Amino acid sequence: MTAMGAGMVPIKFLAPTPSLVHLCKDRPRHRLPPLSTLSPARHCPGGRERGRAGAGAALPRRGSPAPVPRRVPVRVGPAGQGCGEPPGTRSNLLLHYEEAGGVGVLLTGWTQDGGACQVWEQPSYRQRLNQSEVVSCLPDGSTAGVVFQKAGAWYLAVAATYSTSADTSHLHCEPSKSDKETVITVRRMVTLKSEEELGIIKRREEPLHFVDALQWGDHLFFPYYTLKARLGNNTEPPSMAVLSLMPLSEGGPTLKGHVYLDCGCRSLIISSSLVRQGERGWWVGVFRHSHNAKAWNSTAVCIFGMEEMKEQACASPHFNMNGNSCEAQSIKKLPTLIHSGLVAVYGTVVLNRIVLFLGTDDGQLLKAILNEDMKSNCPEVLYEIEEETSIFPKLRLDPVNNNYIYLPSANKVRRIPVANCSRFASEQECLSAKDPYCGWCSFNQRCTFKENCTHSNSINGWYNISHAPDKDLKILLSFPAKYQVVVTANVGKILTFCMIKIVTAVEIFYENVVLKNSSCFCNLTTLMITDNDCLVLEASLSSSSWNITQTFQLKNCSRCIHKGECASCEWIRVSPVTTCQDDCSATASKGITTVQKTEHISIQSIEPLWISTLGKSEITVKGENFTRASGIKLILTGITGCKPDIIKVRNVLNDTQMTFALPPTRKEAKSICIQANGKKCSPPMTLHYVSLPSCSRITPNTSWISGGRKITTTGRNFNVVDSVIISDDQRSNLTVSRCPGNASEYHYLTPSLSHATEGKVVDMMLKVDTTFIPCVKLHYHPDPVFINYQLHTELDPDLELKIYKENDNLNISKTEVEVYLSYMTGAQTKKIWFSVQNITKKPDRSTILCKFKREGTDKIDFSTVKVFVKLGNFEHEVKPTSSHIYLYVLILLPIVVGVIIAAFIVTRYKSKELTRKQSQQLELLEYEIRKEIREGFAELQMDELDVVDSFGTVPFLDYKHFALRTFFPESGGFASIFSEEMPQSRDQTSKDESFNMLHALICNKNFLVTLIHTLEKQKNFSVKDRCLFASFLTIALQTKLVYLTHILEVLTRDLMEQSSNVQPKLLLRRTESVVEKLLTNWMSVCLSGFLRETIGEPFYLLVTTLNQRINKGPVDAITCKALYTLNEDWLLWQVSEFKTVTVNIIFEKIPENESGDASQTIPVNVLDCDTIGQAKEKSLQAFFNKNGFLYGLQLDEIGLELVSEEQQRELLDIDGSSEVMEDGIRKLNTIGHYEISNGATIKVFKKKANTRSDVDYSDEHCHLILPDSEANKDVKGAGHKGKQKFKVKEMYLTKLLSTKVAIHSVVEKLFRSIWSLPNNKAPVAIKYFFDFLDAQAESKKITDPDVVHIWKTNSLPLRFWVNILKNPQFVFDIKKTSHIDGCLSVIAQAFMDAFSLAEQTLGKEAPTNKLLYAKDIPLYKKEVKAYYKAIRDLPPLTTAEVEEFLAQESKKHENEFNEKVALSEIYKYIVKYYDEIVSKLERERGFEEVQKQLQQVKALFDEKKKCKWH
Repeated sequence: MTAMGAGMVPIKFLAPTPSLVHLCKDRPRHRLPPLSTLSPARHCPGGRERGRAGAGAALPRRGSPAPVPRRVPVRVGPAGQGCGEPPGTRSNLLLHYEEAGGVGVLLTGWTQDGGACQVWEQPSYRQRLNQSEVVSCLPDGSTAGVVFQKAGAWYLAVAATYSTSADTSHLHCEPSKSDKETVITVRRMVTLKSEEELGIIKRREEPLHFVDALQWGDHLFFPYYTLKARLGNNTEPPSMAVLSLMPLSEGGPTLKGHVYLDCGCRSLIISSSLVRQGERGWWVGVFRHSHNAKAWNSTAVCIFGMEEMKEQACASPHFNMNGNSCEAQSIKKLPTLIHSGLVAVYGTVVLNRIVLFLGTDDGQLLKAILNEDMKSNCPEVLYEIEEETSIFPKLRLDPVNNNYIYLPSANKVRRIPVANCSRFASEQECLSAKDPYCGWCSFNQRCTFKENCTHSNSINGWYNISHAPDKDLKILLSFPAKYQVVVTANVGKILTFCMIKIVTAVEIFYENVVLKNSSCFCNLTTLMITDNDCLVLEASLSSSSWNITQTFQLKNCSRCIHKGECASCEWIRVSPVTTCQDDCSATASKGITTVQKTEHISIQSIEPLWISTLGKSEITVKGENFTRASGIKLILTGITGCKPDIIKVRNVLNDTQMTFALPPTRKEAKSICIQANGKKCSPPMTLHYVSLPSCSRITPNTSWISGGRKITTTGRNFNVVDSVIISDDQRSNLTVSRCPGNASEYHYLTPSLSHATEGKVVDMMLKVDTTFIPCVKLHYHPDPVFINYQLHTELDPDLELKIYKENDNLNISKTEVEVYLSYMTGAQTKKIWFSVQNITKKPDRSTILCKFKREGTDKIDFSTVKVFVKLGNFEHEVKPTSSHIYLYVLILLPIVVGVIIAAFIVTRYKSKELTRKQSQQLELLEYEIRKEIREGFAELQMDELDVVDSFGTVPFLDYKHFALRTFFPESGGFASIFSEEMPQSRDQTSKDESFNMLHALICNKNFLVTLIHTLEKQKNFSVKDRCLFASFLTIALQTKLVYLTHILEVLTRDLMEQSSNVQPKLLLRRTESVVEKLLTNWMSVCLSGFLRETIGEPFYLLVTTLNQRINKGPVDAITCKALYTLNEDWLLWQVSEFKTVTVNIIFEKIPENESGDASQTIPVNVLDCDTIGQAKEKSLQAFFNKNGFLYGLQLDEIGLELVSEEQQRELLDIDGSSEVMEDGIRKLNTIGHYEISNGATIKVFKKKANTRSDVDYSDEHCHLILPDSEANKDVKGAGHKGKQKFKVKEMYLTKLLSTKVAIHSVVEKLFRSIWSLPNNKAPVAIKYFFDFLDAQAESKKITDPDVVHIWKTNSLPLRFWVNILKNPQFVFDIKKTSHIDGCLSVIAQAFMDAFSLAEQTLGKEAPTNKLLYAKDIPLYKKEVKAYYKAIRDLPPLTTAEVEEFLAQESKKHENEFNEKVALSEIYKYIVKYYDEIVSKLERERGFEEVQKQLQQVKALFDEKKKCKWH
């Protein structure tokens, strides 16, 4: 396992939604189960390897293989930061290992707290340790680590960039001076502190960047490079530091030295992997040139032997070393693979073959297989990410099923098969491919993984490459005579075919081949080379049972070929990917700045150098002497096919220009050179093949019909676009002009659609060579209409011009508008160009404000003024405001009088008609009211009870998050700072002394009580401060609950003394003192176990049942009001008639669903008034109910498509067919809108990635509540088309009662689980505190039993249970909607009424939430009194029993909270009121020693503040 290098960012993983979500403004965001319910593999990435763990994110184990690609769900978010991730920080180290007994341990490093490192124990995720200044805290600082075991103990070796030469003081993570040069440390896992005896290795002047950390035997290896290597002019190769793990008795871990790693003069290491092949070990690294320009050979893979590096490691100029004077060594390796953009590598061994998985910066996953000579085959592309996001530097195989590899990129982790065996159709193809993962399954007669083959373990059941007839076959070369080469196989067999291909830097040609039994030879009569040339020969042999092709590289073979003297001739087998690339001078040219010459022609430029994977019908080469050359060819080389493409010149235009046609290929950067006259190629340049361009957004997305508007389209790979085409249904394609842009933006001007009189939508397409690619749609609207203008000249010499225009949908900006004024001076026309200041929009019109500052003495003849507005191609003269308004009034006055007379006559006639219609409507109203009341009564008597039978695992929050939400219900900012322990520092004693003394001071009961009373007497010590102080105190004393309980007793007695003379019944009623909040927190701590074990399940059943009941009837998608509810404020009374529609939903098989089988059809009940979004929710819930697992896609990732014989139609909430009301508000589409009937078939499909998902519905949309319903509470639809029924809210109040009846059994089960005594035992905390209250009443001689009853009610139900009942999100990992909150408020009110002693007298006008449970309250009150009596009658608890319970609770919650932060917050209050506190202590007796301690605490904190790092 290897290190997670710097530059890694935390991955945001997507998780499926477990239940229905309403498309409402306050709809809940569902999360995964809390930390306590997640298995360690599902929550934190981790991997297993015997005896060691490397730095890096080994990916999650899975219980079963999953389809591909899939998303790995990992818990994130406020309900529990994944793996202890603090907000706003980055993780730079993630290690997993297993101790004896299978105990999993996870180590995480973060950039916070000077580079904190945390140790977590699995599966409980209990934090063992939190130590600061272990890893790098710099944003771009590197960290690499490895965990290893030595002599039974576990150690962490970590290499990190703690400091750089740059100024990082603003980051507040500067190490101390003594640690500034530290780069490698070895630490014990029990403390994570650096120790001299374990090894602290420091660098010299130059900062270093570490890529990985590896263990091989008793040595550790750290690949790294100097930070200056990132500069383009640096030539120093990267290095491997080697650390010897000597026993402590022999000096401990010792730096042996370093060795330079030369991989074609590349100076950076990007990724690395350790491959273990039996007793041998290989280190595989991805190297990169330091220059930023992406070239065909920017990156390369080189492989180094672990033993070789260990043996050659020597003194290093980068580290401070003693007693080692040897000279630093360098190991040079030829690249195994060359590529333009490799960023990740992972190596493994399968059937004794090394397999490399490689990630690229454009989202490709490549696989290369090495032969026994460590030469690579031609890599294949296993997977391509559609978004082309870069792969992260770490790849990992699935530890459960090694036939899959995890591919991390951007915000997803995909699970990809390691081979595509099914592409091989025959046994010979399958075995000749030499893929160790694939074999021929004789039973199924196909090429498969072994696990996918039936009877694979039987004899001859599954053949792999070890059974291939050519598994040990090799080709041998010899040169028997001048100009001759002989090719033979090492296995004597008669050949049926032989081909010898000579590939040199000059050209490719074939020779006449003579075949003789088991060998063949050819004459090299035309070959002319020198000793400096690199000759590449490719030989292919075939027999009746095998065929083989191998590539050879020949060096210094000139005398051998020409004269037969072959002593110095060297030939080696090479990969076709890396031939002749061992020279540093073979780097790609960054650009053509000088003329590149062959012997007779010169090349100046090749255009374009960026083309699509479709190829290019014409590229232009510019240079000199083209007409005098012969045999001009273009040689294109890349890893696609691993053989160069030789392209003959297409057309020599003249002596300086010629053209070629390039073939299609997959995306990659290839080397390109021009060769002529049989001479060498020109120096190579880089030709980039990229995927087809795609569009993501268009701004703006509208244009006026006259055109000329500048449009910006964003996307990718626009640099291969030839032109933009606008296509409509009436005219042929229009090519638009392009403005300067780049690869991610395309700018152009819209063409004119003068033939279109109204707005229309046109298609924008991208033309790439001869292919048209759909991009986006562009909306054309009519040209803007300008009403008139006003010219203000009174500000002479300034002119102010206001132009008024009609409102439209063009969203014109001021930069698009040009305004000028023309006037006559004699016979000459002059123009003034105005500056557009702003454009303001009002409901009736828009105003364009323009200004011009005149210079000089020119006078304007305003009688000749004309004003023009220009937008793109549209130019229009604006007319001035008319001055003939009075004339218009005189003309219109007689007409108005006539209209009034006619209206009076018509009104009298219509009044009679209105009287007649009103009588008819009253009859209809009476009928409707009777009908609604009868239906409500029938439903109440006949409706079945809807109780959830099974709801799966209850998603409890862990204790930490439950406690923080109850301690800080409205102070979300405080919850996060208590998530972790205060990190320990290297100087533990000095930094902790202040906290230890403060803690000791707080543990002085007399001081703490005096402190609280003193604070409460301060006027500006607000109620909020009192609550916060009580919560800080609870956290600080979390592990001393016995002491905290004593404090609670004292403060409660003091509170009773304060209130006894006023109103004893008001005791503990409000939260206005520290003790009242302290009591709430104490109850939360002590009753958390009882809440989880006894109350949790019925409470979650209530929330689930309530949600199900709400969803049974219509729910308005905009307001979330529902027909079935408990709260009158959330009652949807405006609903029309509805009916249930049963549709057949087809769920296709998707890769995201690992548990699903083939496609399946599920009947789903929806309502005809449901929106499409609500129908999607119910469909996903039906799939989950039937299968027991989620579909695999989130709600906003799926769409619905109506399947019929005529056509397939996508169903949308808003589309072109949506109903538009008279006031412009659009009504959401429903099932009824699409006229979907019973038995209809609807298919679920996956939306495209760039499709907008959630629609944020605004006031411009409506669903069941029409726009005027809220304004006119009694009449619905008065202003809309069609006849609407009369609606009265009170007609639907029976729906509240039916909902209450439906959930009544669940509510009662919850109530009785709270006020019952299981096994005749009360929770210790309740029994203890109730007995305490009884004792206090007796001591104060309070004889009124009502007072004690109220005390108990205020301390438990009011202070704790009501808080829980109204806030299920405190207990469960769910989000509470506003609707659920309203319903739970009604239930909580009924709960508190049961504890009230006052008799309720309710009238007919009482609120419905009181009336709903009016008949149940008397019974509940009897049960509550019996509950109180039963607790009082129980035997009293002994002091030992109470203290034992509190001690167990304290121990259970050790290390849960950051107690030091709580102490810091308490100290802030102490220092704020320090003078008052000291004054109080001075007035009291016996506090002299406490005063000294307080002064010492203040002095320590003041000193700490001075010494704090900045």
